[in-house]
Amino acid sequence: MSTADTLRSAAEVFPDEVVTQATVRHLDLPHETGRFALITLDNGFDHKKPTTFGPRSLANLDAAIDQVEAEALAGEIVGVGLTGKPFVFAVGADLKGVEVLSQREQALAIGTGGHDVFRRLNGLAVPTFAYYNGASLGGGVEVGLHCTYRTVSESIAAFGLPEVFLGLVPGWGGCTLLPNLIGADRAVTVIVENALNQNRMLSGPKVYELGIADAIFEAADFLEQSLRWTAAVLRGEIEVGRQDPDRGEAWDQAVARGRGIADEKVHGAAPAAYRALDIIAQVRNGDLRAGFEAEDTALADLIMGDELRSGLYAFNLVQRRAKRPVGAPDKSLARPVTKVGIVGAGLMASQLALLFVRRLKVPVVLTDIDQERVDKGVGWVHEQLDMLLLKGRINQDAANRLKALVTGSLDKAEAFADADFVIEAVFEEIGVKQQVFAELEAVVPEHAILATNTSSLSVTEMASQLKHPERVVGFHFFNPVAVLPLLEIVRAERTDDASLATAFKVAKELKKSAVLVKDAPAFVVNRILTRFMGEVLGAIDEGTPVEVADGALAPLGLPMSPMVLLELVGPAVAHHVAGTLHEAFPDRFGVSENLGRVVSAGKRTLYVHDGGKPELDPEVAALFQVGDQVLSEEQVRARALDAIAEEIGLMLDEGVVAEAQDIDLCLITGAGWPFHLGGITPYLDRAGVSQRVLGRRLLAPGVASVPQ
Repeated sequence: MSTADTLRSAAEVFPDEVVTQATVRHLDLPHETGRFALITLDNGFDHKKPTTFGPRSLANLDAAIDQVEAEALAGEIVGVGLTGKPFVFAVGADLKGVEVLSQREQALAIGTGGHDVFRRLNGLAVPTFAYYNGASLGGGVEVGLHCTYRTVSESIAAFGLPEVFLGLVPGWGGCTLLPNLIGADRAVTVIVENALNQNRMLSGPKVYELGIADAIFEAADFLEQSLRWTAAVLRGEIEVGRQDPDRGEAWDQAVARGRGIADEKVHGAAPAAYRALDIIAQVRNGDLRAGFEAEDTALADLIMGDELRSGLYAFNLVQRRAKRPVGAPDKSLARPVTKVGIVGAGLMASQLALLFVRRLKVPVVLTDIDQERVDKGVGWVHEQLDMLLLKGRINQDAANRLKALVTGSLDKAEAFADADFVIEAVFEEIGVKQQVFAELEAVVPEHAILATNTSSLSVTEMASQLKHPERVVGFHFFNPVAVLPLLEIVRAERTDDASLATAFKVAKELKKSAVLVKDAPAFVVNRILTRFMGEVLGAIDEGTPVEVADGALAPLGLPMSPMVLLELVGPAVAHHVAGTLHEAFPDRFGVSENLGRVVSAGKRTLYVHDGGKPELDPEVAALFQVGDQVLSEEQVRARALDAIAEEIGLMLDEGVVAEAQDIDLCLITGAGWPFHLGGITPYLDRAGVSQRVLGRRLLAPGVASVPQ
């Protein structure tokens, strides 16, 4: 089948493609270098809808190459350039098209179609040039790799190959061409390491430093400078030198390093990184054709796999659902927030102050029980702003303005008299929080929102003694605040729409992913984490060795093991939340006596970190009193997964969130659970756990799975 036929067939499967045009225009290069053909990729929308490659888009590029190929053969042009619309070069394959594929032949056509079009750029009778003028991701990077030369804009902030992050491989030449251009080690960093580190992007200068681009120019006159450089290259005034990569032991070491990174991040639970590394290993001899064929096969296999479908599902949750929270009131009801108050000046309160002042740029005032604590909290925020200044994230003027906005006070009446939004971050005890709210109600304006950062307590009970409980809302952040994007917004029984709308408006301004949750014990993330943690601790209490129980969930590829998570949260906090949930659901949530002993002994960590592999602290081990029932990793894992499935089923029945998708969004953005699990419900469905435990799937067939 010809390339045109392949793309035509693929287009029939994907009728809703946002089509990218490939427009050819001609210009005369400087210094009478000759006539030049410039292809511009543009989907007709502004930068908010980046340019992508679906089957019709690839066909348009193919037609443009037909034109310039004929011109090159006729001697009418001296070179061909490829660039994008303002701020965007191209961001790769149109993933909406991948989602609808249900047959392997269709998936294979995606890979072969892209290869057949892109590699034509390297076979023209004249040199080809890619001008990375803006955002360049996935296939956008790869189409440039097929060109003879590349330039990059200094201002680019989003350049990378995110495929492994989603569950694919760079399959239009990335796995083959990049290591042969810049060496295996650097390619492993871009393709695997960056992708598995929360999809880390490259800047323009880094792209040039790595050798992906041959020249770098400022954004203001990027295309003009690129064309001048092009003319100099074509005239022979500039010779682009490239060093052949080390194809010996260094290549093998790079691939081995990549496998170590993949093992650490996904523990073998997702195949994409390993498939990418297999291809990199295979192309050491420079056989590009074999590499392209391996990419086609890998793409087809992965597109038809559940991990990719879970990854695309997770991507859509984060990119779409998170931006349009289900159940949020009409945003026109939201009130303006011109000043923020924070009760408490500890680490969490200080993190909140930094976030509020950076995003809202309004006065933020902290209060606490003594001046020393207040000064420490304000001082911490100022120190963090100084660090941002040193890193070049803000300038001196911005640092001065932001510092001036953050103050402290011991007098709540004076501090909060004109505050529009006051959030408490004090000790997690219902009586303490009720007292704080009573004090606040007496001094804040009538319109002020009273928010709580509680992680597990009832917001309704917290507001029950107030004259105006309708303005109380749960506003639960996750630690570290600057890193985890989730914000669980809790509607108590009497919270009104205006208060809730204001909370969602503030969340959006804070650039957080807000999910509306019912006022139920521990809400979503902490309820699920505590349930599965309880099963692991229960297995240890019964006699399973710590290392066995702790390693039980490794095949899922979670960001950290249960015991490492417990250490991060802190034994005291975890024990407190477990107690809260035990009171609410005593039949499902236990309280570990061993954990209680650890907390009573004042131990804040569980492991000894001496530079090597962390080991259980002998003092902690000495506190444990265990039974004689020893489970295997498989048994602990089955027990934990069954518990998670049961808890999710109950949460959905209780209406804690609108749909299972919201639970997955919470786990991805609040606990860092991986895209290849889709959060968790797609995994529970495909592993048969939800059917076994609940008698039903949690998601409809075709959602986060291959359509039947």
